[in-house]
Amino acid sequence: MSDPAREVTQILRQWAGGDADASARLMPLVYDELRRLARDYLRRERGDHTLQPTALVHEAYLRLVDAEGIAWEGRAHFFGIAARLMRRVLVDHARARNAEKRGAGAEKISLEAAGDPPGGAAVEIVALDEALGEFAKVYPRQSEVVELKFFGGLEAKEIARLMQVSEKTILRDWSFAKLWLFRALSEEPGHAA
Repeated sequence: MSDPAREVTQILRQWAGGDADASARLMPLVYDELRRLARDYLRRERGDHTLQPTALVHEAYLRLVDAEGIAWEGRAHFFGIAARLMRRVLVDHARARNAEKRGAGAEKISLEAAGDPPGGAAVEIVALDEALGEFAKVYPRQSEVVELKFFGGLEAKEIARLMQVSEKTILRDWSFAKLWLFRALSEEPGHAA
């Protein structure tokens, strides 16, 4: 583990231990990576999206700071949760925008950027969020792999280490999840996957 990664892990442990200043010390160390994640998210969105990477990072970070009782396991765990919160921000934003438009113009996010989804179809972020919710009820581990890989930008090796399973298991889970989600998102509304 590199020195910056060790420092991030050390600060996360201090934060989990109740150090009130830890989150402020952490931000400069993780900001660039969080902005990269935010840019990746927004690159998958429609071109006229009103959120900018900086706003997405700040909103997600505020939610992180407000979260209580997280037993940080290290850098990869932090970025996985940060990515999940960015997803929540985008889903909340999409739902609010869709409510304003009475359901028209749902925001798009592409599974293509995550690596070879069948058909490379663009899907609505709200529909993807709902499908992931259903998927997680039956396949919690595979759902976590999707969160960490697609939304967290982590590599299979990092996910395997974080989840304490083999890299081969992660790759198998990822392949299964892509197929399941593609099927669920391709079906007519009202049909179960």
